[in-house]
Amino acid sequence: MLSEQANSESPMTRNTTASKAPAKKTRARNARPKIERAALKLFVHEGVDAATTREIAEKAGVSEGALYRHYKGKDQLALSLFMETHNRLGQMMQEALSGDGTLEDKVHAAVKAYCELADEDFLLFSFHLVSLNRYLPYDKRREDDPVSITERIIEGLMEAGIIPKGDPALKAAMTLGIVMQAGQNKIYNRLPGPLGQHANAMARAVVAVLKAD
Repeated sequence: MLSEQANSESPMTRNTTASKAPAKKTRARNARPKIERAALKLFVHEGVDAATTREIAEKAGVSEGALYRHYKGKDQLALSLFMETHNRLGQMMQEALSGDGTLEDKVHAAVKAYCELADEDFLLFSFHLVSLNRYLPYDKRREDDPVSITERIIEGLMEAGIIPKGDPALKAAMTLGIVMQAGQNKIYNRLPGPLGQHANAMARAVVAVLKAD
């Protein structure tokens, strides 16, 4: 009787085991995004220095070993998250400011794209903003970084006589400061709603700075 029960239960046992196998694979496959979201929350609210790999793993619901399978440590993880947004900003600025249309059209397109990127994933965007001072000094100046792209396009506008001549680096810093400071204020709950609802006002301010002598 016992052997019959064992035999009758074995298919169920095998089915249960088989059904669990894909779940384990799914958990392993989903470990990286869970680790990244957990890290972002800790990095933004506690800071990179204060967060530990153990805390990140616990918050993500994975083992600390799973974290190390994807990243060498929290510093590499933090830099990777920062550069994800930084590189997307560079591509976005290039596409928006190099497009057709008037100066106003290009600026509005760039500011709108910036706000859409922020509102798409504000946690990731927040980490980029609050980490600029930490990681930008170690990022080699490249032709495709957001600041260099902005400087180069502003220099071209000056040479074409579209805006008054001046220091492209200073103008880039001033115009980027408009949208970046607005983003900072939203992080600290000093601006209501999504950043996109302020896009038109910020774009007008950027145009005013570019046209100023």
